[in-house]
Amino acid sequence: MKKISLPIEGMSCAACSQSIERKLNKTDGVSSIAVNLATESAQIEYNPDEVRLSEIKQIIIKLGFTPKEADIKRNIDEDRAKKEAEIQSMKSKLILSALFAIPLFYIAMGPMMPFFKWPLPNFLDPMTAPLAYAGIQLLLVVPIVWAGRKFYQVGFKQLMHKSPNMDSLIAVGTSAALLYSLFSFFQILNGDHMAAHHLYFESAGIIITLILLGKTLETISKGKTSDAIKKLIGLAPKSALVESNGEIIEIPVDEIEVGDIIVVKPGGKIAVDGTVVDGYSSIDESMLTGESIPIEKTKGARVYAASINKTGTIKYKADKIGEETALAQIIHLVAQAQGSKAPIARLADIISGFFVPIVIGIATLSAFLWFISGQDLVFTLKIFIAVLVIACPCALGLATPTAIMVGTGKGAEMGILVKSGGALEIAHKVDTIIFDKTGTLTKGKPEVTDILSYNTFSKEMVLKYAASAEMGSEHPLADAIIAKAKEDSIEIQTTSSFEAIPGRGVLAVVDQKTIQLGNHKMMIENGISISDAESDFNRLADQGKTPMFIAIDGVLGGIIASADVLKDSSIKAIQTLKAMHITTLMITGDHHKTANAIAREVGISKVISEVLPGDKANQVKKLQEQGNKVAMVGDGINDAPALTQADIGIAIGSGTDVAMESSDIVLMKNDLMDVVGALKLSRQTIRNIKQNLFWAFIYNIIGIPVAAGVLHIFGGPLLNPMLAAAAMSMSSVSVLTNALRLKSFKF
Repeated sequence: MKKISLPIEGMSCAACSQSIERKLNKTDGVSSIAVNLATESAQIEYNPDEVRLSEIKQIIIKLGFTPKEADIKRNIDEDRAKKEAEIQSMKSKLILSALFAIPLFYIAMGPMMPFFKWPLPNFLDPMTAPLAYAGIQLLLVVPIVWAGRKFYQVGFKQLMHKSPNMDSLIAVGTSAALLYSLFSFFQILNGDHMAAHHLYFESAGIIITLILLGKTLETISKGKTSDAIKKLIGLAPKSALVESNGEIIEIPVDEIEVGDIIVVKPGGKIAVDGTVVDGYSSIDESMLTGESIPIEKTKGARVYAASINKTGTIKYKADKIGEETALAQIIHLVAQAQGSKAPIARLADIISGFFVPIVIGIATLSAFLWFISGQDLVFTLKIFIAVLVIACPCALGLATPTAIMVGTGKGAEMGILVKSGGALEIAHKVDTIIFDKTGTLTKGKPEVTDILSYNTFSKEMVLKYAASAEMGSEHPLADAIIAKAKEDSIEIQTTSSFEAIPGRGVLAVVDQKTIQLGNHKMMIENGISISDAESDFNRLADQGKTPMFIAIDGVLGGIIASADVLKDSSIKAIQTLKAMHITTLMITGDHHKTANAIAREVGISKVISEVLPGDKANQVKKLQEQGNKVAMVGDGINDAPALTQADIGIAIGSGTDVAMESSDIVLMKNDLMDVVGALKLSRQTIRNIKQNLFWAFIYNIIGIPVAAGVLHIFGGPLLNPMLAAAAMSMSSVSVLTNALRLKSFKF
């Protein structure tokens, strides 16, 4: 199976997207199709052995739409230019339409004002000069119809394809008003001056102008929903300084090859992903991770495209270029998420598929019933037009995708990458979260937590001799002790001999003193008395720490304890999740004593310890079988099966590529508060979608019957077609405006 995101031009409402989905769903070889009106794209999964992409495109073309090339970066660049051109075009059409609609409305409605008739020159008076009165209106409405010609071109074309859309409703409704007005105009030519009172040129003109106004506002708003991807695309530099044969030359980023040495000066941008080979600096990676504090980079550190070099000059070797960079992957993830559909959209999709034909049927039936009840042709025409122009499939079609676009875009800005609309929806239902311990709740590498001294030795001496003895060791605990000595500015001595004793510890000679650093067995086998320190050793072990004795020239000098310490954000994240009524668990392969100690510290009461890597997914499954919606948070390769099994897999961005590929949400920062942020973003986005769908449904449920004259049956007012057009235009704009509120999301 092959998956692609295919841009499609020419869609104007949900009925358009539904017609494409219906047709392709019936096509052999196409296993799934989701057309997104807001992004104007289709997510298609198909079997290339059964159907070619060219055949799929041909089907879309026959339906009256234009498929484009499936290239995310190029299409985003093209889309930006296209959107700007479209906004300018809509503004021009709106201005042209308004320039003629205002005098048209004044001339047509002036004689009909109930209390104060607007003054008209005698040569335009409908009673004395009906032909001039009708003729000037006809001349004024022609440029308006020209400005709105796309409604007729697309609307009637879709009618012919038996896939009527919103443009079809506008085209049929305004054409009815124009044809009836032309009939009245010819009656005036034939001497029937009373026909001047049956002109509806202004209705057609004002309807087109108001809908152009709504479409212009809609186009501007839709442009804002994709701001996140535009910002990400704009982050990448266009050129870079590359070291070649001893010279530094500037070349386009597209020409960089893996292995090239790139020079970045202070204030410059990192061009591609790589590894620092020379220099020292601090790098601002906030555009990728949302982390505002610059990160120090020295030789061996990883750097990422689009991040900004703040202080020193560095050289780095290019490791990943083009579509392989972290920035390109983020852009792909965001584009994929914005183009996907959430399950909550299904109801709106089903209704949209039948919406336009049903509305045309309601308009025709309403007009017919009023006509046979004794109303004249003018009255029934008003009913027919009002029903057609008040119905709004756009609001239904935009309700879900616009909120998904803005929500996923906002998440990307904050370093929270949501891979799909489905993941964004499911996340708000999560009631149980399982956290992996190492590297997720904890930092993933040990740190010295306690230094105790005995006999005549000081803590500084204990740390100095321990760090000096460990200089020859490659054990992670050795790194922790050496890092602590450097942090405390302790001078590390050179060892004259070093021996690692498996299962015991290390033996070294430092400054002509014999240093023994290790466990109980090492001390006992060498006849070193540890009775004074036994209780301290056991206490530290009960806290989940790893304590080691140190003896100096055969005398107990102290205890150094280290542990994989909690991340700064872990405790706050767990407390916040509890306040959100979410159950939290910890899963680890560690011994239950160590696991329980960490769990107590972080505030988690349920612990699953001594779990083999392959059994983590089974533990997730057990919780799901109990009726829980489970999220799994992890960072390692052994977390991948559990991340896949969970309803929502959340990968810490500092973790492995495998973990990130297996997950539904990727947290770019190593901050567990972003788990809270992801769930709150999901809840806020789904709330926004429900608001949009509610108002879209309510608008149509109330608006269509009112336009059909239900209120008039009970003595109420009749809806003017011009007011119906204004209401229809504003319904789509209100949905988009509500979705854009997600841009202000904070947690």
